[in-house]
Amino acid sequence: MIAMLLAMLDNMIVGTAMPTIVGELGGMSHLSWVVTAYTLATAASTPIWGKLGDMYGRKGVFLTSIAIFLVGSALSGMAQDMGQLIGFRAVQGLGAGGLMVGVMAIIGDLIPPRERGKYQGMMAGVMAVAMIGGPLVGGTITDHLGWRWSFYINLPLGAIALVMVTAVLHLPKKRSQTRIDYVGAALLTIGITSLVLITTWGGTEYDWLSSQIIGLGILGVVALVGFVLVERKVSEPVLPLHIFRNGNFSLVTLIGFLVGFVMFGSMTFLPLFQQTVQGASATNSGLLLLPMLLAMMVVSLFAGRVTTASGKYKVFVVVGGGLITAGLALLSLMDTDTTRFTSGVYMAVLGAGMGFLMQTTMLIAQNSVEMKDMGVGSSSATLFRTIGGSFGVAIFGAIFTHRVESTMIERIGKAAGEKMTGGGAQMDPKGLAKLPPMIKDAYAHAVASGTHHVFLWGAAVSIIGFAAAWFLKEVPLRGGPRRRSRSASHVVGCGAVVVVRRCAWRRAWFVGCGDSPTDSVLRSVPSRGWMGRGRWGRA
Repeated sequence: MIAMLLAMLDNMIVGTAMPTIVGELGGMSHLSWVVTAYTLATAASTPIWGKLGDMYGRKGVFLTSIAIFLVGSALSGMAQDMGQLIGFRAVQGLGAGGLMVGVMAIIGDLIPPRERGKYQGMMAGVMAVAMIGGPLVGGTITDHLGWRWSFYINLPLGAIALVMVTAVLHLPKKRSQTRIDYVGAALLTIGITSLVLITTWGGTEYDWLSSQIIGLGILGVVALVGFVLVERKVSEPVLPLHIFRNGNFSLVTLIGFLVGFVMFGSMTFLPLFQQTVQGASATNSGLLLLPMLLAMMVVSLFAGRVTTASGKYKVFVVVGGGLITAGLALLSLMDTDTTRFTSGVYMAVLGAGMGFLMQTTMLIAQNSVEMKDMGVGSSSATLFRTIGGSFGVAIFGAIFTHRVESTMIERIGKAAGEKMTGGGAQMDPKGLAKLPPMIKDAYAHAVASGTHHVFLWGAAVSIIGFAAAWFLKEVPLRGGPRRRSRSASHVVGCGAVVVVRRCAWRRAWFVGCGDSPTDSVLRSVPSRGWMGRGRWGRA
């Protein structure tokens, strides 16, 4: 949980500090790369971290990812220009790729899926703390200590995580003699990078039909096709394709992609609407998200408890998909006259849907793969959610920018509208307060129009996830109670496998119990006891 907080808190804190960072280091044109470099490194490294954990053991790999993240944080805090900051954020992203995957895979190793629902409230609580506390902490640190401390703050928290994991976490050690699939990892990295860059640059840096975007598309397709061909032949693929043969895993991966798409894409624009249209400060915008985050935490805790007690989960995915669609549709109704209370109710509906889906989808993904593939199963689910978020932010950003520009041109004329939005569709709230009332009002309406279209498209996309949820199969969760075996209960208790073997030279039967015959601990029973004269049927 400490490592999960470390990963989630960083983005929220840095986001608040970005205007100050750009003001000191310059390079406004490279601002998007500060985020893109981090996202690319995280997405590309996620499946590799998962596979390394499967091959060499989770604890060492997890500690390594924490260490790399902390090194990247320290270097980012010491950056002297935008180029250095972008490079160091990429290092930080490499470590971040192993943080969330490590958390999910370790939880998958330690806690059976049937019991994991008890811990969903804790995970949702960490998310809520990061999302609410991040902007507040980021604003306070930036105002009083300087933007560099928005990176340095990771160091003490990361040190606690390192000490706790080293001292307290006990996991079995693994050592694989199989070579790492370097070719597959390289092809997957190229493919993911191309896709993310297409969504980041398309329609903004370059036209969608430009040679750069088309070239990236061709490169991405060729790399991913080559990746599939390589993975079918290597002995230890970085992303085993057989896990996608499971219908539930494929469906829940699609749902996770769409959840990331609409959730990250939509949440990017909620604080902007609150600050620009509703007049909230940057620091307090995190508090205005409280209805959504509290709903997410409470619903996640409820769903987890019910899942643990009943073993049922499909209903939560279906209901969650419906609530996310409804919440986004409601948010699309917001305009310049929408009160904070009304928007809070709409956000609570969206948060409830997220609470039903966030941890439940990961639970289903982990329950759909074998224990030996827990790492790649977790990393695949995380990867597709991350890519979905990248696509959502990029595509919704393009929609938002287009609507803001067109609305400003309609209200104040082409020349003034292009001047206002020429450097991007976002304006600092402090700068907005200094504008003449007419222009300020026009910009508020433009932002409201942009967010309306973002949430409307988000609702349309989320319908696909809602439809996919109905096709999930209710597969029993591992770790649930088993039926008592009448013939074996007086020997080994309920739910165990009974192993009976005959040792001819000792004239004895060996009886054992365990989760499988190979795990059984055998004990000798005289052959002329209650079992009779060596009759397997009586045994």
